[in-house]
Amino acid sequence: MSLEWILKKLIFRPVKLKAEHRFRFLHEFTELTFHPHPNVALSAIHFKVDNPEGLLLYFHGNKGNLDRWGPIAAELTQFNYEVVAIDYRGYGKSTGEASAANLFTDAHYCYTKLITSLNPKKVIVYGRSLGTCVASCLAAQINPTMLILETPFYDMSDLIARYIPKVFYKSPFQLISNQHLINSKFPLLIIQGTKDRVVPFSHAKKLAESLLNPHVKFVQIDGGKHNNLSTFALYWDSLRQFIEVNGAK
Repeated sequence: MSLEWILKKLIFRPVKLKAEHRFRFLHEFTELTFHPHPNVALSAIHFKVDNPEGLLLYFHGNKGNLDRWGPIAAELTQFNYEVVAIDYRGYGKSTGEASAANLFTDAHYCYTKLITSLNPKKVIVYGRSLGTCVASCLAAQINPTMLILETPFYDMSDLIARYIPKVFYKSPFQLISNQHLINSKFPLLIIQGTKDRVVPFSHAKKLAESLLNPHVKFVQIDGGKHNNLSTFALYWDSLRQFIEVNGAK
């Protein structure tokens, strides 16, 4: 059992769904399928709104599939942006196998297809946990209207060292959010809870403080954990203010 195998199992925790699985969400949606390679199909959910301000592209965490993340992503339609959430390779109904390289190339592929089909006036890239690195990489490539990171990490190697002590290495998966964002200039919101035991508060704070971007806003949610930030009024107030201010520019 290699270290790389252990790391992969720690980082990627997909839950598969059968191809015939039917999603059920309270918000209006359609299913999308992307084909970044001939033998790969990526499952996605498109949550619609009337007269949208633009598109919010949502990259979820490392565990589960769209059955779990769909309702969470759908809540973001309250800001009057269409929301598209994508399952990574090997997650849900998506085929293939997740890797760092595929995360990044697939994100850009899906973005280009959505821009062509939807032609949004504005684009918000939103990442949560593992998805924050995917979102950061994509944002660095496309210069979106704004980027939102919920419970982000600075460097996956630093984060893994928390779970596998006395192992000093550089992660073969190259998930380094700081590297993607160091030269960013677009509006960036980082939200992190002080009681997060998955991605410690210090990791998100380190990321925010490492960036030269004058448009970074860091929101500290006292008592917030890794999976409950949406239960705090500050979370929603911060999102609304950030999106309204930067969407109006």
